Amino acid sequence: MNAVAITCLVGFALLASCAQPQNSSPSQPTSPAPTAESQTMNKSDSDWKQILTPEQFEVLRQKGTERAFTGKYWNTKDAGTYVCAGCGAELFTSADKFDSGCGWPSYTRAVDDGRIIEHTDTSHGMVRTEVVCARCGGHLGHVFDDGPAPTGKRYCINSVSLDFKKKP
Repeated sequence: MNAVAITCLVGFALLASCAQPQNSSPSQPTSPAPTAESQTMNKSDSDWKQILTPEQFEVLRQKGTERAFTGKYWNTKDAGTYVCAGCGAELFTSADKFDSGCGWPSYTRAVDDGRIIEHTDTSHGMVRTEVVCARCGGHLGHVFDDGPAPTGKRYCINSVSLDFKKKP
């Protein structure tokens, strides 16, 4: 097996290690509708390409995934708030961040109801729950039911989908 094939297999294995089978209904939002504070945004792909880096565009707008253990926030321990890299909406806090061992930043909950929307994702031969920003619709990552108390949830989020506002 050549090096490219091995790299692809390792990448798929890491992606699959964060996926957990889930019972799910047809693909439709399962989170509350966006709140007034998170008015939705509609931009064209060309508008997004002018705002986002190529990597951010690939993940936020095309539902890509960064490689495990490579994102800038997977191991961040500073206190602060994680916001959507696409629109700046506050999404997660450091108080709800934990080390899940999967290589992506993980959180037990969103900062408020209505900040994220969940959809059934059946890509890559798996059934998962995709998490998107309620304001701009940007792909953030996935949520699983294997997280710690108090919620039992693990929001496994791409670092490139986030910006961090350090607490002063």
